[in-house]
Amino acid sequence: MTEQLSFDVVIIGGGPGGYVTAIRASQLGFKTAVVEREAMGGICLNWGCIPTKALLRASEINHLLHTLGDYGFSAKDIKFDFKKVVSRSRDVSSQLTKGVTGLMKKNKVTVINGNGKIAGKGKVGVDVDGKRTHEITAKHIILATGARARELPGLEADGKLVWNYRHALVPEAQPKSLLVIGSGAIGTEFASFYLNMGSDVTLVEVMDQILPVEDEEISKFAHKSFEKQGMKIHTKTNVKSLKKGKDNVTATLEKDGKTFEVTVDRVISAVGIVGNVENLGIEGTKVKVEKTHIVVNEWAETGEPGVYAIGDVAGPPWLAHKASHEGVICIEKIAGKHAHPLDVKNIPGCTYTRPQIASVGYTEKAAKAAGFEVKVGRFQFIGNGKAIALGEPEGLVKTVFDAKTGALLGAHMVGAEVTEMIQGYTIARTLETTETELMHTVFPHPTLSEMMHESVLDAYGQVIHM
Repeated sequence: MTEQLSFDVVIIGGGPGGYVTAIRASQLGFKTAVVEREAMGGICLNWGCIPTKALLRASEINHLLHTLGDYGFSAKDIKFDFKKVVSRSRDVSSQLTKGVTGLMKKNKVTVINGNGKIAGKGKVGVDVDGKRTHEITAKHIILATGARARELPGLEADGKLVWNYRHALVPEAQPKSLLVIGSGAIGTEFASFYLNMGSDVTLVEVMDQILPVEDEEISKFAHKSFEKQGMKIHTKTNVKSLKKGKDNVTATLEKDGKTFEVTVDRVISAVGIVGNVENLGIEGTKVKVEKTHIVVNEWAETGEPGVYAIGDVAGPPWLAHKASHEGVICIEKIAGKHAHPLDVKNIPGCTYTRPQIASVGYTEKAAKAAGFEVKVGRFQFIGNGKAIALGEPEGLVKTVFDAKTGALLGAHMVGAEVTEMIQGYTIARTLETTETELMHTVFPHPTLSEMMHESVLDAYGQVIHM
């Protein structure tokens, strides 16, 4: 029996874009439903943002335990149970997923399990195991189906010897050696985790720098730091083939026209993502797809009236917080509120490696390419009292300003806890702050955030502690 339902808003996908949009829709008085085929929270809570951070926290603790002597402590026979490390990350994920389910109930959002797809104008069909369970009518349909790991020919994940991010989150055992293909946020985070847990890690990147979207100076700093920790890094390198053995993989790599081989226990493929645009019923509609992503305008509207798309399925940057904010803008525009289009240059990016990387706005190179005359400020962690006290003296804060107007064009950071600090610069960009306001802001002492102030001062020749 197919159940007939009616809502004001139906959201297909319950990830950080979908569930946040649902809550805001309910707050605005819309009768709202979310259709989710797996678990509420989507990839972020279940297989991405949250469980990876739980793993990375464990690796930070492992590193700290092996450097206790720096703080005057000593310990013998330091050990860890890798299965418990993985189990804890799953428990953290489960706790938050249950929390999202609770939020749906609290906000009177109906959750329907199954595969949702457009079934006509203002209609959504929900299937479970190929059978139609629900037919829904709704004035507004929001697609928030996210994305999945990209697979390249010859590098496909099999879950045994070659992993994607899902496999890397729940391994049966820790590999002694590991090759990570791709040095974006996903690749470098897994490389950092396994390295700090004691695996021998090799990182391969086809571009000329790791973390290709980051400022070149920050990338070089991270590169040196990773190598200092023991990571082997090959940039401008292609993976030509993977030859699987009984319990290992031999990768043939090519750099500058020369090939060489690396044999490891496991391989992680982290070569990007593709949007989940299949089986959405968009064929025959005016919804357009380009490069596996749905084309939308500044209000998340597709070419089909009443159909919207947000988050990873709607294109870069592929970040959970972008999806959430995009969804809020979308539903507030539908509600007739005074919504503001999303400026992607004001979306911060964070990578939770050791050291952490965080940024917002233009890189120095991009700012110059856009025609800006720039002033650049820098401040090293070694000049900050709190960083030294914490035992974290390696890092850099970099700020880029428009030399003519004083506008903050971009900020880039590498070092301890920079992912918690970048929001200060993000607020500054959102408020269209200039160097004057930042210089006149009083930063507390002793804190890592003082370096943000010093970097601004440095751009204008007024740095104090360097």
